[in-house]
Amino acid sequence: MSRPWLTMTNPSKAKGSAWESLWTTYIREHHNPAAHRNVQMGSKDIGDVSGYYLHAAELKAEKTITLADYIAQANREATHAGQPFGCAVVKRRMKGVADGYVVRDVRTDVRLMNRLLDMEEALQDRDFDRWYDIDKQHREAAA
Repeated sequence: MSRPWLTMTNPSKAKGSAWESLWTTYIREHHNPAAHRNVQMGSKDIGDVSGYYLHAAELKAEKTITLADYIAQANREATHAGQPFGCAVVKRRMKGVADGYVVRDVRTDVRLMNRLLDMEEALQDRDFDRWYDIDKQHREAAA
């Protein structure tokens, strides 16, 4: 039985939806099991996916990449979502999810790095052994 109302007729929109689904699955497996796609809200969008810690994530799977537009949109949506950081998650052509790009403007990235530095220093001061174990775990995962 054919259900034309369930068929997405816009191929670009279908690619974007597929990318959002793939990325959400990846984030659920590797970061936050509660991550989920958001319902679009027009001018008050809160990003395409929630659950990427501290971020409003704006996902893009387009042939022509326009980073400035993506970042402006992600930052607006972070404000709407009450998140401190916005990022664009851009699909890399002919590659899997893990090879995509997470992009922020320098201002946002410096704020994120400063927060990370402050939190690491606070943990070092409070419980150096715990900080050391976490640091070692993350360094090993990157190797």
